[in-house]
Amino acid sequence: MAKILVIEDEAAIRENILDLLEAENFVSLGAANGKVGIKMAIEHMPDLILCDMMMPEIDGHGVLKALRSEPLTATIPFIFLTAKAEKTDIRLGMELGADDYITKPCTPQELLKAVAIRLEKHKAISSQSQKKLDDLRSNISTSLPHELRTPLNAILGFSELILSEYKLFEEADILEMVGHIQISGHRLYRLIQNFLLYTDLEISATNPELIKEMRNSKFSCVESLLSEKARQQAKLANRIDDLKLSLQNSSVAIDSVKLTKVLEELLDNAFKFSSEGTPVLVSVWVENQKFILSVKDEGRGMTSEQISQIEAYMQFERQLYQQAGLGLGLAIVKRITELHGGNLKIDSSPHQSTIVSVCLPV
Repeated sequence: MAKILVIEDEAAIRENILDLLEAENFVSLGAANGKVGIKMAIEHMPDLILCDMMMPEIDGHGVLKALRSEPLTATIPFIFLTAKAEKTDIRLGMELGADDYITKPCTPQELLKAVAIRLEKHKAISSQSQKKLDDLRSNISTSLPHELRTPLNAILGFSELILSEYKLFEEADILEMVGHIQISGHRLYRLIQNFLLYTDLEISATNPELIKEMRNSKFSCVESLLSEKARQQAKLANRIDDLKLSLQNSSVAIDSVKLTKVLEELLDNAFKFSSEGTPVLVSVWVENQKFILSVKDEGRGMTSEQISQIEAYMQFERQLYQQAGLGLGLAIVKRITELHGGNLKIDSSPHQSTIVSVCLPV
């Protein structure tokens, strides 16, 4: 049974609503004013709140503002009961996060219908959120152990072989094994660095001062930096002949370290998900006072549903393709871009091409 809190200072109205809800098998709670209502909402965590707008001490807007600022009650469906339904009041309530308005006096059917609609909508949202959480758990539990174990197995296996059997190997064999150890070490190091960076970005997103500082960043030597870093990335992927550059010099509101990281992750994905011998184009231009960095490949591509689900620890079709990584790359690019006042755009056709564009202030 859903639990509903009614915050109403007029006792007769409050009791009538409570009786109506109880008759419909809801668990109902009553609060005589906004101050008591806030306390009861936090204490009892109702499934929905019906709240009068005009009340002494703390009015409906004050109640809503207080509950939306409290993490425990921030997502509880909230319906205003009001005899005052002016446009400015409704707009203010919606801006604060109200879900609906019921104008007094109303019929029992109108009230119950509004309650049922909001409860059903909240149930659907909660179900969707739970599915996303389950998918996240599944992706982490599937990919994280594999991503840690694979490079560690190579490091431990080759090093143990060298230590125990080094007299039996030629120098060239030992050098080859050391090379595999180094590659695995770099892979593990990059995994850890990306994990720490993503965590740091998420923390930064809650700090207005850090966001302001990031948005005041500026870098000017874009063409030379991106040209050099793109070639380095292509060389690491053994795709130097596939790399194509079309770079316009410009200043951009981001520091060189984060701009380099954006390019690194975009190119890593482009090379990883396209075949050797197909072009990967890196472009930079300025349009309407916006700096645009674009990376295009002719690889696997993505569906519109996959694009909408881009987030940390999310990989697509891992069961069909052997692929390294935790799915942090695009999530990191997206977060860096948003924190610097920009946006990420992806245009993709499955099995044809993908264009990932980062738009930042000049």
